[in-house]
Amino acid sequence: MKKKKILFISQEISPYLEQSELADFGRHLPQGIQEGGREIRTFMPKFGCINERRNQLHEVIRLSGMNLIINDNDHPLIIKVGSIQAARMQVYFIDSEDFFQRKATFHDQETGKFFKDNDERMIFFTRGVLETVKKLGWVPDIIHCHGWMTSLVPLYIKTSYKKEPIFENAKVIFSLYNNDFKTSLNKNFAQKAMMENISEEAMADYADTTFIGLNKAAINASDAVIKASEKINPELEAYFQSVDKPKLGYQDPENYIEVYSEFYDEILLSTGVLQD
Repeated sequence: MKKKKILFISQEISPYLEQSELADFGRHLPQGIQEGGREIRTFMPKFGCINERRNQLHEVIRLSGMNLIINDNDHPLIIKVGSIQAARMQVYFIDSEDFFQRKATFHDQETGKFFKDNDERMIFFTRGVLETVKKLGWVPDIIHCHGWMTSLVPLYIKTSYKKEPIFENAKVIFSLYNNDFKTSLNKNFAQKAMMENISEEAMADYADTTFIGLNKAAINASDAVIKASEKINPELEAYFQSVDKPKLGYQDPENYIEVYSEFYDEILLSTGVLQD
């Protein structure tokens, strides 16, 4: 049987960023799925606080060079790659001189304030991943999204990228984490994120640019949802419980990889991608 392909898109992966629950998932889940016989690709943003020399990152020239237009401005896309030797796993990094050179992830180190352009950074990251996967010619069966910064992926896959041969059969899973931010993205986020073949109705979910709003919108556009953290925002917990689509509750850290792999199979079986 042909190996199933899983695309992991994460806003954090250790050891490139400080250890967190989300970063640990980004590090260990792809490795476990790969060791289970699946083919994987893994993407994250190349935040400026990631030491390129120490982590031996290098630019992939054949994938770089594209320009992404966001809010009428051109932003060159740079793709870098690094390897986690112990996991025998490559990680692709989405980089931009405009968005990812500052030595912080989402908050100004001096003022502690949320970056005003986190909305555009999120759009650039999302589109950068999808355009790079297209350029790789790599066809994922499942796209598993981790972190609020990936919450546009389900929408784009179901609309603008729906007719792309690379993505037309891909199923999107969105994981929920206990990593709230306390403010909102730019109020014009939905307008900036608009792309071809997206209706105003489809984009309406993204008008609420709070942490809760983005996660709800991602759930609505996804094929399935996972509660990755044991405790999440109570409003998000209630929404997760109410949603009528395939879902997986919190799993023990000791055996979650096996359970997640089985969940992937359930999604593929339910859509006829994986045969008994």
